Formats: sequence, C-alpha cells, structure tokens
Amino acid sequence: MNVTASVATLPPQHMRALKRANQVRLARAELKRRVAVEEVVVADVILHCPWEAHSMAVADLLMSQRRWGQTRCRRFLAQVPMSEKKTVGSMTERQRQTLAAMLASAERGRAWRASSWSAHSLTTA
Repeated sequence: MNVTASVATLPPQHMRALKRANQVRLARAELKRRVAVEEVVVADVILHCPWEAHSMAVADLLMSQRRWGQTRCRRFLAQVPMSEKKTVGSMTERQRQTLAAMLASAERGRAWRASSWSAHSLTTA
C-alpha cells in the first residue's frame, strides 16, 4: 500500500505567535490613534469591546484620549473599585455601563465624579 499524503508545512508556532502579536499591536495602535483624534469615543469601545481592545488595559485606553494622563486616569478609576490593569474584555456589563456613563458625563463638561448610583451599583451585585 503506497500512500503519499501532501502535508502542508506551517511556519513554526513561535513565528505564528509573533505574527499574531504584531497584528494585535498594529490594531491597538490604530485604535489609539483613532481615539486620540476623536474618531472613536472611548465609551463606545468600552461598551462594545472590539477584538483589539479585548486584552487591553482600561488605563491604556483611557490615556489614549487627549489630555488624559496617568494622574487623571488614576483619579477617574479610583472613583469606582477598578484596577488600572483590568482589561476591557474582563469587565462586567455593569462596570461597562458605569464607566461609559461617567465618560459621557465628562464629555458633556460635567464633573466626572461617580454619582451615588454608579458607585453603589458596582459594589452591590
């Protein structure tokens, strides 16, 4: 029995991983650029969680906005029990809704302090 099978040769696993990492890195850089020039609203990214933001830290996303540095980001996230290192993809729906509402109020020019309902809603679930 003479069987010849054509085996498609795949690149080594580490090369595929590097290629995927580069794709994610480029997509995130593009997302950050679009946020910086206000083509994309951060609240929408948090609510809809595109694949490129899924494993991105919330702080990285917030700091990609104009005039948002480390201090502003830290103070903003201190109002809700959320770490700066928390990824967008690991956020609960309630956390997404609360952050989006806080960001929307900040965009409208109101103070971005957490209202009693949003801070309370995160701690009681």
